Amino acid sequence: MSKLSRSFSSLLVGISVALLQGSASMTGALYADDWPGWLGPERDGVYRESGVVDEIPGSGLPIKWRRTISGGYAGPAVADGKVYVFDYQLKSGKAFNDPGKRVELNGRERLLAMDQKSGETIWEYAYDRPYSISYPAGPRATPTVDGQHVYILGAEGDLSCLKTADGELVWSRNLPQDFSAEVPIWGFASHPLVDGDLLYTMVGGDGQGIVAFDKLSGEVRWKALDVKAGYCPPRIIQAGGTRQLIVFHPQGLHSLDPASGEVYWDVPMSPAYEMSIAQPMVEGNLLYASSIQTEAVMVRLDETAPQATELWRGEAKNAVHCSNAPPMIVDGVIYGTDCLQGDLIAVDANNGDRLWDTFAATKPDEKRFIKHGTAFITRLGDSDRHLLMSENGDLIIAELTAKGYDEQGRMHVVDPTNESFGRPVVWSHPAYAGKTAFVRNDKEIVAVDLSR
Repeated sequence: MSKLSRSFSSLLVGISVALLQGSASMTGALYADDWPGWLGPERDGVYRESGVVDEIPGSGLPIKWRRTISGGYAGPAVADGKVYVFDYQLKSGKAFNDPGKRVELNGRERLLAMDQKSGETIWEYAYDRPYSISYPAGPRATPTVDGQHVYILGAEGDLSCLKTADGELVWSRNLPQDFSAEVPIWGFASHPLVDGDLLYTMVGGDGQGIVAFDKLSGEVRWKALDVKAGYCPPRIIQAGGTRQLIVFHPQGLHSLDPASGEVYWDVPMSPAYEMSIAQPMVEGNLLYASSIQTEAVMVRLDETAPQATELWRGEAKNAVHCSNAPPMIVDGVIYGTDCLQGDLIAVDANNGDRLWDTFAATKPDEKRFIKHGTAFITRLGDSDRHLLMSENGDLIIAELTAKGYDEQGRMHVVDPTNESFGRPVVWSHPAYAGKTAFVRNDKEIVAVDLSR
């Protein structure tokens, strides 16, 4: 081969490699633009898409579309051009909210697959499901999209796998029927987690607090823990050179081997009313778990082995005690909405000391303490700016730092159609994908244009 031919061949190889690398990079970018389940692609509450607005003007952001839906707390999921919304269509019975009483209703749970650009329904899957739970608006768990399949967990324990193309049912398990599992008073709420060929969710009961299923068949691969289900989703983290499945349940924290369910470590914790809800969050080697009243614990994850050491506990006037909205840890500061005071609180992650607090993110006109103040917090990339979905239906952009809360605009997106302790609330985490916020209540889903 001549020098010219060799040079030309090398050039072609170089171009091919560059194109392949570019293709891989584009694929990664497209993946990052999706929001395929609870708290986004990494389950860390970070929205990494570029080209998103820095502030919300006084006139608000453009609305792409609005579509009518039914009740539910389950946040949307967005993947491969589809928006998935899980709701409950009430047929008979009267819904009301009483934290200590189960409500009897008849209706059906429904998964809608909608076109991401237009909101038009592509397909729907529904099944009859009587309810006997408290706060019975609808499903709690966000759909989990994994390639050609989407997984849903209904409030009464219907765990199903569907094809994303047309909604065809692949398999379904009912946790009370198949495992004699007790339906928690506030319903099953553990957003399904898919990792490799396994699907994980909280089931509850002796030896089956958490169960790993084969994601394609629904067959049980392993069971672990003698605990009740609670309401918190599991999450996989990398710490101590080991992949760890973190489980927060009504008796505390466990770290398990994702492949076998073997216990690595545990930290006792007793959330009041079995309300293990807010997903534990991680930054570096710190992991923070929080619940109502004064239940909170910060642990340090070992850097060389799957072990953990307790650093400090929550008390009445330190930490932040979250209910249904998970906190965030950013640069050594915890941000979360407190269930006792109802405000957004910033906390020093090293010792639990409170740095500042504000009602601006939950209910700006509130002049008294409110219970379970809620704002769903999403970090914008690696910046200090965050998207907050307030319980009153406002979408907010705010800079959160150790020094304070700096709001950079808000707009009212949906009305608070649910109720808590006598005040109207929205208790559904938005999805962020394709430079769009997908926000729902019990009557509609709205697509808000976030493009810069």
